[in-house]
Amino acid sequence: QVQLVESGGGLVQAGGSLRLSCAASGRIKRITAMGWYRQAPGLQRELVATITTDDGTNYADSVKGRFTISRDNAANTMYLQMHSLKTEDTAIYFCNVEGRTTMFRPFDSWGRGTQVTVSS
Repeated sequence: QVQLVESGGGLVQAGGSLRLSCAASGRIKRITAMGWYRQAPGLQRELVATITTDDGTNYADSVKGRFTISRDNAANTMYLQMHSLKTEDTAIYFCNVEGRTTMFRPFDSWGRGTQVTVSS
């Protein structure tokens, strides 16, 4: 019903920057929350940042001051601007979107992920 497509991952040197995008499409009536999560090899998926409809944001302590989450409500798109990247930021980054479909059913969708690799 709702599809998410992430883009913008890649290989970058430590200290560099990347910008991730997550575009939501399908039978979307309303999006209530959006967020970025990441999973490094051998570790559990963890929250990176979330943003609400009124642009309230929440960040993991490890990315505060370096990452910025934002959204374009008209385009159902979310972004994650990442600066001062560290090798420990290497992970697959997933976007998550919650909301209501055009049939007013709740949805909680995940993207397939985009790889971010930070080299030393």
